[in-house]
Amino acid sequence: MKKIRAAIVGYGNIGRYTLEALEESEDFEIAGVVRRNAGEPQPAELANYKVVKNISELKDVNVAILATPTRSVEKFAKEILAMGINTVDSFDIHTKIVDLRRTLDAVARANNAVSVISAGWDPGSDSIVRSLMQSLAPKGISYTNFGPGRSMGHSVAVRAIEGVRDGLSMTIPLGTGIHRRMVYVELEDGADFKKVEAAIKADPYFVNDETHVTQVPSVKELNDVGHGVNLVRKGVSGRTHNQLFEFDMKINNPALTAQVLVNVARASMKQKPGAYTMIEIPVIDMLYGDKEELIAHLV
Repeated sequence: MKKIRAAIVGYGNIGRYTLEALEESEDFEIAGVVRRNAGEPQPAELANYKVVKNISELKDVNVAILATPTRSVEKFAKEILAMGINTVDSFDIHTKIVDLRRTLDAVARANNAVSVISAGWDPGSDSIVRSLMQSLAPKGISYTNFGPGRSMGHSVAVRAIEGVRDGLSMTIPLGTGIHRRMVYVELEDGADFKKVEAAIKADPYFVNDETHVTQVPSVKELNDVGHGVNLVRKGVSGRTHNQLFEFDMKINNPALTAQVLVNVARASMKQKPGAYTMIEIPVIDMLYGDKEELIAHLV
């Protein structure tokens, strides 16, 4: 069996867990890791892999797993798709997903490549669950309740604010899809807390939610990568009311995101050129194994 050669672009929390997920996947081999500090001493777990500053330095890459901050996804995806290499990412700004899909679809098609976007657990695998629930009760209301737990995307956005040395954003579910954001910041020397607080509350990640910002001496002492979600739909099947569906999970956030990225990297090899979200891809394409054996086991 010819293995899928995957490159990891970025090596933060998601990148580290992506390495583990790839190492546990029989149909993948790791082409290398792309890091800004490639010339510096690397973590022990990367000793057997090529670490480079640009993906062009790696050979025969089939798919690039973008373990980068959301706001840099478009830039990296465009560059890599232009090389004819598939990309997958965990872009998580819900209101901009359609625009990103449209943009990357044109680039992917022009270069005979595939891009799977917004492939984490939400958006991502939860999107599939939401779609299934809506199909089972076409009329009704769905609620997505996150947490309590650390939001990686929101925390990255906090750390990008001028004056913030380190930051943590906790998502607290209030029910019926309403959330409170509890933000903890460790400031640079001389930083103005009020300016930092205002910048966080004005950021698109936070502007639509109740947000509380607290200054702390050490974010590291508060950090916990646990998270979770509760999805609920109440609606109508045909003309029958009072159908109620619920999905619940408690997770290690970056580990699950990484596993989903590996799953869709596999699926990207089975799609026609273009950009896709996870609800557009057959779930079976995300699984490793013989298709008939999977059907016999899962159906």
